[in-house]
Amino acid sequence: MKIKAQYAMVLNLDKCIGCHTCSIPCKNVWTNRKGAEYMWFNNVECKPGIGYPKKWEDQNGYRGGWQLKGGRLELKAGGRLHKGINIFHNPDLPTIDEYYEPWRYDYERLIKSPRRRHQPSIRPVSQLTGENINLRWGPNWEDDLAGLGETGSGDINFKNLEFATYLEFRNVFMFWLPRLCEHCLNPACVASCPSGALYKRDEDGIVLVDQERCRGWRYCVSGCPYKKVYFNWKTGRAEKCIFCYPRVEAGLTTLCAHSCVGRIRYVGLLLYDADRISDAASAASDQAVYPAHMDILFDPHDPAVQTAAAAAGLADNVIDAAVRSPVYQLIKAWKLALPLHPEFRTLPMVWYIPPLSPVSRHIDSSQEQDAIDNLRIPITYLANLLTAGDEAPVRQALKRLSAVRQYMRSKRVDNRIDEQVLEKAGISGDTVEKIYRLLALARLEERFVLPTAPVKDDDIFIQQGGCGFGGAA
Repeated sequence: MKIKAQYAMVLNLDKCIGCHTCSIPCKNVWTNRKGAEYMWFNNVECKPGIGYPKKWEDQNGYRGGWQLKGGRLELKAGGRLHKGINIFHNPDLPTIDEYYEPWRYDYERLIKSPRRRHQPSIRPVSQLTGENINLRWGPNWEDDLAGLGETGSGDINFKNLEFATYLEFRNVFMFWLPRLCEHCLNPACVASCPSGALYKRDEDGIVLVDQERCRGWRYCVSGCPYKKVYFNWKTGRAEKCIFCYPRVEAGLTTLCAHSCVGRIRYVGLLLYDADRISDAASAASDQAVYPAHMDILFDPHDPAVQTAAAAAGLADNVIDAAVRSPVYQLIKAWKLALPLHPEFRTLPMVWYIPPLSPVSRHIDSSQEQDAIDNLRIPITYLANLLTAGDEAPVRQALKRLSAVRQYMRSKRVDNRIDEQVLEKAGISGDTVEKIYRLLALARLEERFVLPTAPVKDDDIFIQQGGCGFGGAA
């Protein structure tokens, strides 16, 4: 057993309003420079949809993540032989058209245009070539189901569902899916890098790119199944979300979480068994990966775990942060949060609470827990997105979320305690109160529990200014 700490994030999809306020500060701080115009470390996608880049979830095309072959775990894109054969041409890379060609508008033409008979117009201008372009795609092209009839059939989460049925008005549904680097326990990007430039920080599990060692092979880009590693065409280096590590080291949360107006994000530490990562990722079936992933997470409230963590060298403030962390409660104690596409076998550490919305009158008026089957968002779709098609964990999470809603409504509105709801959901009234508090009322310090890093170097804050991008110019 080897206990280590890992930063994790939980996002409550039931509260996401698709405002993209999380994406803007991330863009302005980390990717607002030449060579990074098309990069969005954090983006918000509308579901159903094929996302950014196009069809990023389809690993039959991109060949990202891991697979079991002959009972052994291996990269889906192949090993050293594949890289050697394709060293000067990686066939699995997304093209700029699959991301989008970033553009700007020549507003100076409007401002400085001389007086004329007709109003001057401006066209989008490529930030890469400087030429006029016709807009055909963007990082949020499908927002509010735009173009669903054209692109929606490419959404792989419609597996075992009839897509055409959901084009009908009475069946249509949507929700938003914010995405960032998953900072996986078993990152395929790290394993794909021939030069060893990508690495996972030992102290907190944040995955970074060593700009000095990166040689621009771009196998990390194709190896990541979530397509959250990018290639900077100006520097010739790979870049990715750094989990705002200069901030979290100072006890501040990530920019995306801090700016979220819907308060959907929770950030904290998990304790896990590093010796069992390979076993969990090598589960016999895709649906078995999620429970195996859960099994390697330790209960930080267990005194034996705390003793073992201290013996492993974890600082007292790290252990204390893991105990107070909201992410353990949401992920394992209450089983409300689920991983994104566990079948990729990377063991992602960004988790999602499935959406109950749009709120159904069945939830408000019915005492039957099977009312969740009448929700607009199909459980099968959510299961394909979050649990490799296994509906049981999704159903359990939705039952508990609906139980919280029914219980608190009956308590606050009808002035009675609905014990029947609790029995069917398999949770206690005390647990419901805690869930309600965390999801609806929690203060900043309850949603974000981050230990500060010990400062032993007087120049550490100057060093943090590079944030992994220094020395690459």
